[in-house]
This record gives sequence, C-alpha cells and structure tokens, in this order.
Amino acid sequence: MSHPRHRLDEVIHTPVRLSIMAALDAAERVHFGLLRDTVEVSDSLLSKHIVNLEEAGYVTVTKGHEGRRPRTWYALTPLGREAFATYLATLDEIVGRVSQPPLR
Repeated sequence: MSHPRHRLDEVIHTPVRLSIMAALDAAERVHFGLLRDTVEVSDSLLSKHIVNLEEAGYVTVTKGHEGRRPRTWYALTPLGREAFATYLATLDEIVGRVSQPPLR
C-alpha cells in the first residue's frame, strides 16, 4: 500500500488554497473582502488562487450587488466540499489520527 501523501489533492495542497477551502467550508458563501481578510492575502493573490479552485470545479463565483455596491461571492461546490473532506481525511491518516500501530 502506498503512503497516503500520494492521495493529497495538489489543487488544495498550498497554504493559501487550503486556507480558502477551510474558510469557504465554514460558510454558505463569503464575499471577496471578507475572504481576503480572513486568509490574510492581497487582492491579486486571492484572485489567482480562486481561479485555480474554480477551474478545478471546487468553487463557484457569483457576482452581484449588495445595495449599490458590487460584490463577488464565493462558495464551495458539492465537488469542492467532497474534495476538502477527502483532503482532511487523508491528513488525519498521515498524522496518525486513524488507529494504526506505532512505529518501532
């Protein structure tokens, strides 16, 4: 059997994209400014990583208005939620939270 690290999703496996996925997993949808401030990145860096997640089918982008202000909201797709859950389960397996005999 191969090591579980080989099953880690490379799309999610960067600190910024992992942070974005975690923030979006905790909410139905999040607007750009709140997401940017939550993950503590610049506008351009957030946009770059969102494109990667959107291309993978993990995130949807919705543009609209809140009052007169233009807004962009992000949400995880069902595929994104599943990929994130699988990613977390794989991390748990790697760090040994799943029962396994100790190394000796």
